[in-house]
Parts: sequence; C-alpha cells; structure tokens
Amino acid sequence: MLKLLKESNLSKLINFYFNMTNDPFGNYLKQLDKVQSILRLDKSIYQKLQKPDRVLKADLEIKMDDGLVKKIPAFRSQFNDALGPYKGGIRFHPGVSESEVKALSAWMTLKCSVTGLPLGGGKGGVIIDSHKMSESEVEKLSRAYIRAFYKNLGPTKDVPAPDVYTNSQIMSWMLDEYEKLVGQHAPGMITGKPLCLGGSKGRSYSTAQGAYFVLKNLEKDQKIKKKMSVAIEGFGNAGGQLAEILFADGYKVIAVSDSKGAIVNEKGLDIKKLAQYKKETGAVSGFKGAKDIKKEELFSVSVDVLVPAALENSINPEIAKGIKAKIILEVANGPVTPEADELLEKKGITVIPDILANAGGVVVSYFEQVQNAMNYYWEEDEVIKKLEKIMSLASKNVFSAQKEYQTSLRLSADIVAIKRIVEAVKARGTK
Repeated sequence: MLKLLKESNLSKLINFYFNMTNDPFGNYLKQLDKVQSILRLDKSIYQKLQKPDRVLKADLEIKMDDGLVKKIPAFRSQFNDALGPYKGGIRFHPGVSESEVKALSAWMTLKCSVTGLPLGGGKGGVIIDSHKMSESEVEKLSRAYIRAFYKNLGPTKDVPAPDVYTNSQIMSWMLDEYEKLVGQHAPGMITGKPLCLGGSKGRSYSTAQGAYFVLKNLEKDQKIKKKMSVAIEGFGNAGGQLAEILFADGYKVIAVSDSKGAIVNEKGLDIKKLAQYKKETGAVSGFKGAKDIKKEELFSVSVDVLVPAALENSINPEIAKGIKAKIILEVANGPVTPEADELLEKKGITVIPDILANAGGVVVSYFEQVQNAMNYYWEEDEVIKKLEKIMSLASKNVFSAQKEYQTSLRLSADIVAIKRIVEAVKARGTK
C-alpha cells in the first residue's frame, strides 16, 4: 500500500505566514476602491467586481518517484466572464496562495478588458517547488491539475496558459490530458503551446514585445526623444527578452538581476553576451565587465526606466524611497504595493501599470485561440503587427483617460478596463 506524504508542519507555517503578510487580493480591492470613488458604479456591479465568480480548489495526489503519494494544493480562480471566456495562466510556485490567484484573476480581467479582448479573467496556481521535482513528476502534476478542473475548462469556458515556472511542455501535457478526458481534439482549450500543437508564432516573447510597444507609445505621448537607460529586475523569460529587444534598439541597459544576484555597469551591459553567460552559468552574477551588487540595490540605480519583471510586491514603501528612475514599466504582475504606489506618485514617477505593460502575452494568447478556431495560422510578422496595433490603441486609450481624469496611469488603466466590463454587464441585463 502506498504511504501518503503530507505537507510538513513547517511548510504549513511558512505558507500561513506568507498569506498573513502578503495579501495581493487586498491590493486589488484597494485599486477598485479608487476606481469606485471616481466612477460611482452601481452597487450591484461594484459588489460583483469585489469577488471572483468562483474559486475552485483541489488536493492533487501525485505518486512521486520514491513511491510515496504527495498531496499538493491547487487552485483555479474564475473572476469575471462578462466580456468572454475566463483567461489566465497556471503557475507552479511555493508562494502560491488563494489570495494570490484571486488577485491575478482580477488583474487578468482588467488586462483583457483594457486591451479590448473578448475575454474575461482567470488564474491558476499550485503550491509546489517544481524545481525539486523530476520531469515525470511534473508531468503527473500537470495532468492531475487538468483532471481536477477540466469540467470547468475549455475554449468557450476558461482557457489556461503558462505562467511562473510553467511552459509550453507543461501546456502540451495539459492539452493531451484534456483531450483524452473529453474525447476530441480541442487545441483552443489552452494557449502557450508549441507550434506543432497549435501554438502561435511570436508567443514566446510577446509579453516583452508588448511592453516595448507600450514604452514606445509613452515616449511618443511624453515627447521623449532620447534612448533611455534601463534597469531590469528579473532577467528571466520576459525580463531577459525585453532586455534583448531594448538593447537591439539602442537602449542602454545598465543593471539586471535574477533570483541569485544582480549586476551593474553604468556604461551599459552587452545583453547578447550576458544572455549567453547566464545560459552557461545559470546566473548573471560574476559577468565580466560588470560589478556584482545586492539584488535590492538594483532598485536604487540611477536610470530613466526601471522594469520590475519578477514576482508581485517586489517594490514596497522602503524600496520605493530609494528609486531614482523616472519611469517604472511593470512587466511583472502586481510588483508595486499600494502603499509604495502612493509614494511613487508623490515622487512624480510615472508607473506604467501591469495590466497595460505586460498585456502582450495575453494578446498573442488570444491570437492563438483565434488561429486554433480557424485552423489557419499566421506568419510571425503578421502576429507582431497585430500585437503592435492592439498595444498602441490600448496605450492611447489609457493616456487619454489620464488626461481626462487627471490621475495616475494605473488608475486610468483601471478606469478604461472597468468601464468596458460594466458596459458588458449592463448589456447582459440584471436578471
């Protein structure tokens, strides 16, 4: 008989402490309160936006390589589908919590709305350090997640995608498990797939590419003509790709960090060589021609643009006090706490909010859904042109709202998004 491997008391205490000291959904509600103070939404609609439509939970039982069975908590938050099917990634991370997936599903709802997509918002998470698992264990975990939630997923219900520590291979396993369960091909039930299974060209770097388009539109709106200096927190998928895009366009990327450390060179880093160095060593620290610094020191480097591209809540009030950048481009989800946001606004720092800045990923995920439905696929240049058009229009709408309401870009983006959701809710009727 298989023994049941339960979560240790220590890990339970760690997760409990994390949830008590970090409340992402509370941060979302604070944002919503600010929007309510301006738009004065109907009470019923305001209440609807204060909680997800549903939060699904399950304990995934995985037989590990050592023969033991481990119970792993998993979630899927479906926030609002007034505009279309729920859409949002699945992350495998030890810091996942119910509050986090609820917040991320709310922000996904706003993100899809602000970019004009016919989609709602969802998010999934599994409390696990998948780096400590074998490939076969990760596959079992991926398939177990779909078995737990598949009745609530599908092309017209809820469409997952990759997120933190998930990738195209994990999406492939999830797609395969779903199709086995429903007995038919359904490539549009999940995005971020490899090209051979119906993925979209351009998807792998779409978040970074979208952020680049938003930054270029801000430069145009604020009449900034020089090539600015940049510091990037998180030299991973999105952060690393954005660094390469900016470097190729002549920007001076002078500081980057990853989970292990940070480096700086005020004359600028050779991002191509740095990317190769990290591929070979697994870290940015020790890169020749750069100085090693502590990760938190990156935030106080004197640059024009600071890019938080790691996890949420990385910029708290203490960090915000030392920020010298003129612009913050939020490539991560929720990287600035509400308290820090207020401080940055008082300092006159322009914050390009996550629901606009990092929306390129969900835009190309939407393109993937469209191509799956047509069973016809676009070339990469066509995908990027369509992405630029959507990101430019979304940027223009947010910048216009800022001028109309005389408020921050974050609140302006929230206003644009929520007004569109409210319109859809009202059109559907109250009964």
